[in-house]
Amino acid sequence: MKSTVRNVIAAAALSMLASHALADVKIGFMATMSGSAAALGQDMYDGFMLALEQNGGKLGGQKIDLIKEDDQLKPDVGVQIVQKFIEKDKVDIVAGVTFSNVMMAIAKPLADADMTYVGSNAGPAPLAGKQCSKGFFFASWQNDQQAEVMGAFANDKGYKKAYLLAPNYQSGRDQIAGFKRQYKGSVVGEVYTQLNQPDYSAELAQLQAASPDVVYVFYPGGMGVNFIKQYRQAGLLGKVPLVSASTVDGTTLPALKEIALGAVTGTFWGPDFNNATSKAFVAAFEKKYNRIPSQYAAQAYDSALLIDSALKKTGGKVADKQALRTALRAADYASLRGPFKFDVNGFPIQDFHVFEVAKDSAGRVSLKTIATPLRAHRDAYVGECKL
Repeated sequence: MKSTVRNVIAAAALSMLASHALADVKIGFMATMSGSAAALGQDMYDGFMLALEQNGGKLGGQKIDLIKEDDQLKPDVGVQIVQKFIEKDKVDIVAGVTFSNVMMAIAKPLADADMTYVGSNAGPAPLAGKQCSKGFFFASWQNDQQAEVMGAFANDKGYKKAYLLAPNYQSGRDQIAGFKRQYKGSVVGEVYTQLNQPDYSAELAQLQAASPDVVYVFYPGGMGVNFIKQYRQAGLLGKVPLVSASTVDGTTLPALKEIALGAVTGTFWGPDFNNATSKAFVAAFEKKYNRIPSQYAAQAYDSALLIDSALKKTGGKVADKQALRTALRAADYASLRGPFKFDVNGFPIQDFHVFEVAKDSAGRVSLKTIATPLRAHRDAYVGECKL
C-alpha cells in the first residue's frame, strides 16, 4: 500500500515537472483589444499568434506560454497588467503594447524590474532618447518616423502649405513633430484633438478656411474611419491632398473601402512587399483570418520572429538576460520588412515607404507602394540615449 502511495506521489511530481517543461518561456502579451481601437490590438495578437502557430506553439524550440491581456487603452490598467506579469505570472518577456500613452506608463515599472520588452507598435520619443532602456526592443518604429517619411514625401510633391491634425497624446505629438522635422514648407495649422474624438466638423471647417496645399493626419483605429469619412463628406478628399500615418491601413480600410481611394500613408511595410517572408506571411494571414493584414499584424508577427531568433541563439535559455538581449539586438532573422538593424536605443534603422490606397490585383481596396523617401533611417532621438 505504501509503495502504491509512493508511486502515485512520484507520478504526480513527474506530471508537474512535465507540465512545467511544456511551457519553457512565458511571454506576457498586452494590447488594446476593446473600444474603438480594438482592431489594432486584435491584429497585433493575430499576427503574433500566427507566427507562434506556424512554429508549433514554440519559439526558438521552446514551448511558449502566452498570457494575453487587454489594457483597454488605459495607462493605469496597463500598469496593473505589467505588475501582474512581473509579480504573479513571472513572465520572461513582455510583448505587444498598442498605444504610446500606455507605453509611457509602463516603461518605468518594466525598467525598474529589469524586464526584457519586445514591442510591436508604440514607439514614444522619450523611450528612444533620454529614457531609453537596455532591455527594450521595438520591432516596429519610433513614432516620429512614420510622419517624417510623409514630410519628406510632401517636399517631393512640392506642397508649400500644410495643415496638421492628430489626437492630443504622446504619439499624436510625436507624429506632428516628425512631419515638421522633415517638411520644408510652411505649417498653416496645427490642431490637436481629443483622443477617440468622433466628430471633426469644426476642425474641417477651420482646415478649409486655411486653404492648405496638403493635409497631414494621424488618426489610428476608429478615429481614422470617422475622419476619412467626414473628410470625403466635406468634399475635400481628392480636392486637398491627404497624407497620413496609421489612418488608412488594414484595420480601417475594411470599413472605408472605396471612400479612401487616393489617400496616401507612410510606414515601414506594406502588404504588397515582394520578399519571401512577407509574401508567405500575407498568404498565411489571409488564409487563416480572411482579411488583408495590417502593419500592426506585420509588426507583431515580426516581433515573434525576432524572439524566435534570439531564443535560438541562447539555446532557449532566458535566465541570462544579457545573453538574451544580445541575441535580440543581433536581429538575425529574415524580417518581412527586409534588412534592418537595431540602433543603440533599441529602435530599428530601416527604410520608410509611401503607400497609396488603391485596388489590388483581386480588386480589393489595399495599399500600393509608390515611393521610398527615407532609407536606413535613424530616429531623431538616438543621440540622447546614453546606453
